[in-house]
Amino acid sequence: MTVFTIIYILVFVIFALIAYAVLQIKMFGMKVKDFWSFIDANQMLDKLYKFAKQYENMSPQEQIIYLAEAEKIFNAFDKVPDTLWEEEYDKYKEVLKKYKDIKMLRWAETDKSK
Repeated sequence: MTVFTIIYILVFVIFALIAYAVLQIKMFGMKVKDFWSFIDANQMLDKLYKFAKQYENMSPQEQIIYLAEAEKIFNAFDKVPDTLWEEEYDKYKEVLKKYKDIKMLRWAETDKSK
């Protein structure tokens, strides 16, 4: 009987912590879905940051993939307050810089072909 009581208390504590986290997210003025997409985007930001640092010249297919993933990150970061991602600003700035470089490169290539 004591095992069931301990399990019940642990399950109750877990649900209470989840409810508290959701309440904090709501009080911060965000939707839980937006916060979750921010967490996913933050992980992708790390990957794109490393990718931007390692590769100077990308193939056209890699550029398209990079642009699409970067746009997803920018959209997710726009939905959350800036204070949540202040420490990631340098990575964000580097990914944005590479994004702009690729956009300009692709724009120049399409302009030359005309």
